[in-house]
Amino acid sequence: MIGRILSLTVAAMIGLSAEAGAQGRDVEVYYDRYGREVLVDVYTGEVIEVREPRGSVRRYGEQRPRREDRGQDRYYLDDPEDVARLRREQRREELGRDGYSYRERFPEYDDYRVEPDYRRDDGYGGGFRDQPTYEPPYQGENRFEPGGIERAPLGDPSGDSSIAAIPGPDAPQDGVIIEDQSPTAVPDINNVPNVAHRGATEEVAKIQILLDRAGASPGVIDGRMGDNVNKAISAYRDLTGQALRTYDTAFIDEQLAATGGDPFQTYEITALDVAGPFVASIPSDYGEKAKLERMSFTSVVEMLAERFHMDERYLRDLNPGVSFDRPGTRLRVVNVPRVRKGEVMRIIADKGRRQVRTYDAAGKLLAIYPSTIGSAATPSPTGTHTVKRVAINPEYTYNPKINFQQGNNTRILTIPPGPNGPVGTVWVGLSKPTYGIHGTPEPSKIGKTESNGCIRLTNWDAQELAKMVKVGATVEFVD
Repeated sequence: MIGRILSLTVAAMIGLSAEAGAQGRDVEVYYDRYGREVLVDVYTGEVIEVREPRGSVRRYGEQRPRREDRGQDRYYLDDPEDVARLRREQRREELGRDGYSYRERFPEYDDYRVEPDYRRDDGYGGGFRDQPTYEPPYQGENRFEPGGIERAPLGDPSGDSSIAAIPGPDAPQDGVIIEDQSPTAVPDINNVPNVAHRGATEEVAKIQILLDRAGASPGVIDGRMGDNVNKAISAYRDLTGQALRTYDTAFIDEQLAATGGDPFQTYEITALDVAGPFVASIPSDYGEKAKLERMSFTSVVEMLAERFHMDERYLRDLNPGVSFDRPGTRLRVVNVPRVRKGEVMRIIADKGRRQVRTYDAAGKLLAIYPSTIGSAATPSPTGTHTVKRVAINPEYTYNPKINFQQGNNTRILTIPPGPNGPVGTVWVGLSKPTYGIHGTPEPSKIGKTESNGCIRLTNWDAQELAKMVKVGATVEFVD
């Protein structure tokens, strides 16, 4: 998810030979999924040159050292400005602009054309080295601090885990859907093809978007009714004080207008989107995962689907026939909610409903998320625990001696960070060693599968929670 971007004068730094038109121009250099250099004019967006890879691929364990401390910096992957800032900062470090010259630190320029592999992961639960990590002080500002986790046997419950019952879900609703038209034309969000035959409807998508804006996350937005949507509809009343009239399309439209406007928007794919970095696929074997540099996205579609809280198939259905790999392509996507604010001091992990509910210090309900919480083979903890720290983009340490063995892997492995890592892009560590709340490489499976004892959310829900939760917040596991 961290792109490699470099702005420089072509004549001075890259040494393009014959192209007089490129000499002296400010360009951005990207590396696409094939490891090729893509030179783009900073001002016009024109692709100046594409260069084939030269040299070997660098593996994750061979990375150059980075600055150990980023001070108070925090980066959130759902914020485009943060993503751009982090890319610039990381590229600056790779180029040695923190005290060492580029040539001294990176004599073999060719090696920095690596595109890691990723995707898929059902298990997790070993020790944990985070990058970057931070521990937010109790109700205060966050700071970076490394740490580790080891899975320990479940003990007796601690604290009071009693909690009021949560009301049951409302009945499901149905409706009709819509799509985009040409790959490059601006989509008319009010006049698009009907794709109801695919099982998705625009009416359901609007309900999901409204729920997402209200803080009752439906998980992936896919235009389909399901258990996660029904639970979110039930939670909507708790958050807003009124029932969600799913049968009343005028009411839904009014609420959408009042909470952020049109449910869909037009998005234009950028050169930065296409540059990645991406990987061809993610191996299922942990030993193979550990050989990668990052657990990155595998495609522009996957990256944009996660950015806009959408199911990949639904994103494709809304934009039939378009080229997702072409800068300038315009897409119809979800108009996602603004960043939610508040300080989470109490979390209830409801195993039976597969749902996480968050509260502030005064007991006000802030947000509700669908979740996957443990399994019969690897149950989650019981009782009450506390939040110890939060890590963004964590590495994952697989340790078969602590909780489970994956395949034929019998030794400790470090799996690099990325959205398709075993714990996604966020780790909220609990006082119960090795247990926590985290993201996932497969958002469409949240609330529908099982975990290895932790609380699993979509990456975007985990990122939202990470911004609000404070160290010392209680986490109650209830049945």
